[in-house]
Amino acid sequence: MSINKILQGLVQYIAEGFARIFSPAKDQYTDIGVQPFDCAPYEEASDKL
Repeated sequence: MSINKILQGLVQYIAEGFARIFSPAKDQYTDIGVQPFDCAPYEEASDKL
């Protein structure tokens, strides 16, 4: 294997990693929005036994 092919493979490996890191995300999450708060807040009992 020649030095040229080794360097070409190394450069390709690094370039693919760089492209994967800096490319836009391909995640497709659903838009669920903000969920409303519909509970009473927790209140600690004032009369401790």
